[in-house]
Amino acid sequence: MPRDITRLTQAQARRIAIVAQGFTDPRPAPGEATMRHVQRVIDRIAIIQIDSVNVLTRSQYLPIFSRLGPYDTALLDRARDVGPRRLVEYWAHEASLIPPQTWPLLNFRMKRALSDSWGGMQRVAVEHPELVQAVFAEVTARGPITSRQLELALEHDLPRDKTEWGWNWSLVKAAVEHLFWAGRISSAGRTSQFERRYASLERVFPKAIAAQAISPDLRPPDEDAFRQLIVIAAKAHGVGTEQCLRDYFRLKPEQARPAIEALVAAGELIPVSVDGWKRPAYLHKDVRIPRRVHAEALLSPFDSLIWQRDRTLALFDFHYRLEIYVPAHLRVHGYYALPFLFGDALVARVDLKADRAANTLLVQGIHWEPGAPPEAKPALDRHLADMASWLELAAVAN
Repeated sequence: MPRDITRLTQAQARRIAIVAQGFTDPRPAPGEATMRHVQRVIDRIAIIQIDSVNVLTRSQYLPIFSRLGPYDTALLDRARDVGPRRLVEYWAHEASLIPPQTWPLLNFRMKRALSDSWGGMQRVAVEHPELVQAVFAEVTARGPITSRQLELALEHDLPRDKTEWGWNWSLVKAAVEHLFWAGRISSAGRTSQFERRYASLERVFPKAIAAQAISPDLRPPDEDAFRQLIVIAAKAHGVGTEQCLRDYFRLKPEQARPAIEALVAAGELIPVSVDGWKRPAYLHKDVRIPRRVHAEALLSPFDSLIWQRDRTLALFDFHYRLEIYVPAHLRVHGYYALPFLFGDALVARVDLKADRAANTLLVQGIHWEPGAPPEAKPALDRHLADMASWLELAAVAN
């Protein structure tokens, strides 16, 4: 990237973002994706957000589909569940799958488990440290283990008067979640019911980084970690404001700003302005500005291209919100509306549901953006047919 670039048009920024997120990488033939293709997506986006909503399919499977087309979801499960793991779970951008080597960079969050986690986790750690230690020992001895299995194991291994700790199973769940947040245990994957399978760090992490994962003293200092996380975010964005870069790993301003300043001084990030953006932006030094981009994809509401809604509006002039928690009579675009990327624009919102009983991909509504090109409609039809086939549904129905 020439160092004399100081200003970008909105269209240039948009094309940079689409390329950085992997939407222009060559796609394999339907059903022919390999672990190498999945790894390429992981390397591109660095984080895959997890969510329990299953109206279409679990959200972690959709970003891979959006970039590769129909693929075997067992590849992603294997990357998460089978050693040497390519993905592990932690609180990165909400609950997320990240490469194992990224996990130690989040040690600053683990160290603040007693102040930054949810109230129930904090209380059990402070009020019942002996229970937390008992849960840790049980996970280490028996994991991988779900919280329900853990409760039964503790009942068997530690029979006692349950008034001693004010014992109840919600405390066990809070204790194991505290240990997960604090980085003392990890997850060896999820069950088909979406339950975490808790396990010791030794069982989860590949040998190449196991020592760093297991020993907090070997994890990078916070300031180094912040810089590395901002670099990861900058590569995944191509170009972004401070808000964009810090939101990728949910960093605070006081964590992100010194890191950005240091990276600018080192030449890793190049300050630029983007037409129409109110805030300064930063371009990663390795970015190339494509003259033209044509991409097509149905996007999960939790896709990293669009999860920062201010960025989505600034890049695409596309005001997007997920309406799951909006009362039905107040919804505008539907319960689970997926944006449709066509060319270098977001041209529609498509409210989808996998109707397993009827064996159909149910299109509950399509809302086109003003100016959407006519060729976008047959393209969307093709992508809906591909999605139905991928989900093993017989047809697309309106």
